[in-house]
Amino acid sequence: MTYPFDAEAVKETAVRAGKAIMEIYGGDFAVYEKADSSPVTDADLLSERLIFDVLTRLTPDIPVVGEEHTAAGEFADLSQDMFWLVDPLDGTADFVKRNGEFSVNIALIQGDEPVFGVVYAPVPETVYWTETPTRAFAEQGGIKRELKTRPVPADGFTVLVSRSHRDDSVVEKLLGDRTVKAMIPCGSSIKFCRIADGQADAYPCSHHTKEWDTAAAHAVLKAAGGNVFDDEGNPLKYRKKGLMNPCLLSLG
Repeated sequence: MTYPFDAEAVKETAVRAGKAIMEIYGGDFAVYEKADSSPVTDADLLSERLIFDVLTRLTPDIPVVGEEHTAAGEFADLSQDMFWLVDPLDGTADFVKRNGEFSVNIALIQGDEPVFGVVYAPVPETVYWTETPTRAFAEQGGIKRELKTRPVPADGFTVLVSRSHRDDSVVEKLLGDRTVKAMIPCGSSIKFCRIADGQADAYPCSHHTKEWDTAAAHAVLKAAGGNVFDDEGNPLKYRKKGLMNPCLLSLG
């Protein structure tokens, strides 16, 4: 698949949004509460505005869905084959805690599949992205490398779990009879990217998320050889009612 847009420009936009976020992260900032009681900051709003400006200019015919625009009551027409999903600051709770585990997520959905994704983690200054739906890369400090998932080690799965949201009984159910070597807390979509990079093997998501939370990193993981499954064991699809995800299991 050849992407119908300048993929490098979208990647650079995610990085630029991340750098704008860091300017706020380094100072004092207010935390507001949305209607669903989730937190939002000026960093979320600034990042989404910057990303929307670029995407609507680059691809005026592809609708853009963003977390904060949706929270404000703005709904895009999703009747077309493609649409963008934007999470301008994935891991706002981790941003507020200043633990560095947050990211900027931009994904393209075609049909019900994520076919492009870029995830920028501002604190380690690492960007993960898909060059095609079957090839994913990471870049840090000017060094680019291709991402590949790993075979599960003989002594068991290294499992990443949410740092802020976790129900251990649901985690256990999602993992089934898999042998677990270690469980490591981690924030935001970085979990998917670490699996894509062969650093871990699974991420059981025991809480419900929205599609913009997962789409970009799902695209990266899938391009690196892994996938994301719903709580019935089926590959995760997008364009669902309310853009709501069930509990998930990401595997390398």
